[in-house]
Amino acid sequence: MNVPIKVIDLSTRNIPDLTLTETSALIAGGQATPLEVTQAVLARVDAVESKLTAFITLTRDRALEQAEIATRERATGLNRGPLHGIPFALKDLCETDFAPTSAGLALLKDNQTGRNATVTTRLEQAGCVIMGKLGMTEGAYSGHNDKMVVPKNPWNPACWAGSSSSGSGVSVAAGMAFGATGSDTGGSIRFPSGCNGITGMKGTWGRVSRHGVFALADSLDHVGPMARSAEDCAAILSLIAGPDVNDPTALMAPVPDYLAACKGAIHGMRIGVDRAAVINEASPETAAVITEAIAVYESLGAQIVPVSFPWPSDAVDQWTVLCAIEVALAHQGRFPEQRDGYAPHLSELLDYGLGLSAKEVGEAMQWRLVYNGSVAQAMHGLDMVLFPITSAPMPELDNPYGAPSAGKNENLGDMLKFTAPADFTGFPSLTLPGGFDSRGAPIGFQLMGPALTESSLFKAGAAFQRVTDWHTRRPDLSQFM
Repeated sequence: MNVPIKVIDLSTRNIPDLTLTETSALIAGGQATPLEVTQAVLARVDAVESKLTAFITLTRDRALEQAEIATRERATGLNRGPLHGIPFALKDLCETDFAPTSAGLALLKDNQTGRNATVTTRLEQAGCVIMGKLGMTEGAYSGHNDKMVVPKNPWNPACWAGSSSSGSGVSVAAGMAFGATGSDTGGSIRFPSGCNGITGMKGTWGRVSRHGVFALADSLDHVGPMARSAEDCAAILSLIAGPDVNDPTALMAPVPDYLAACKGAIHGMRIGVDRAAVINEASPETAAVITEAIAVYESLGAQIVPVSFPWPSDAVDQWTVLCAIEVALAHQGRFPEQRDGYAPHLSELLDYGLGLSAKEVGEAMQWRLVYNGSVAQAMHGLDMVLFPITSAPMPELDNPYGAPSAGKNENLGDMLKFTAPADFTGFPSLTLPGGFDSRGAPIGFQLMGPALTESSLFKAGAAFQRVTDWHTRRPDLSQFM
């Protein structure tokens, strides 16, 4: 397979191709200043953004001002932590008082909320250099509004860039930010992480505050980090996680030092694998990635445990009911009053949600309770389970799972089989790059653990990345320059 890659050599000082933690070490060691790093990243943006269109709003002048402040602070010995002076970007559903927040909706393109989301505030307090707001699918559902930017996959622009955090995946993969926020309701951190060959963490539901984050479906929505490595995501999650007086659903549990948790061996860790579902029924390319990942974990001393995971045939139908009714609630006052401002895929979901009966919604809620219990039973005694992201390489379509028709959608079922369980249960799931398909497009896999086991997932992810190089590979961007 001829995959266009660049393996990173730190001696080249090609800063935009480094990981967040590598760049943080350069800044902390005085080998680079936040201003130099930001200027290097802006040069990368200037070189490739016009064709990759990851950003909906680039806040260049503000980023340079923040970088100058961080450089002065660092010079005085002030260290706000591993993200101090690091260029970072925000999915455009995280509110900012310095730029519009559209959530991918053309009708909200100039929406000024005048406030910051909690994640925005925490990142700024940590000294991040905010590069701007990233393109995403409309309302964080499945497809882009054709009046808004559509981010392009830097590995293969004919391939899907993922949804809904498409701009987040593209910006990190292309070196236009060292990390980005993402959100996940049915797979929207994991799809673009897998598509773009990066690492993403969908934490436990409520681990990160959703205050000031535009909702798709509140009981399914998760906010989390997307970056190049498990260590990068761990550093970010340590800063953005935790209780929030503005979000009563944010968990009160103490936030561990996730970056410290990345250290150490994983000998004896119990990783469940449903071989029939994740290997035997997968495409050959996906099966090969999963098989190799299993072999790596076995070589590291983990115990691979056979598991029979619940895969109910109506899971996606029930996800669609729950998502649709909550989407309808999120868009009250805009839909159907401003129907003309919506693209068909989202308006069809909204129509479906508004047409649901109380009985249908109640049945879906009860189904979820039973399903979550069956998942907990299947995972009892395990540290985590290993899944693909999808059973086949990512499609060459912008909106691969379309809109529901009476709650039925076979494409949606194929896409969400391995991602919806973590959204139903609220369990954390870490996505890791694990290989490439015949087109040169990345293939990732995910590790899902019980609630609040992010530390274990980061440890397992970092262990995998210490002995593999998939996360160090970069797309050949010369085609976009």
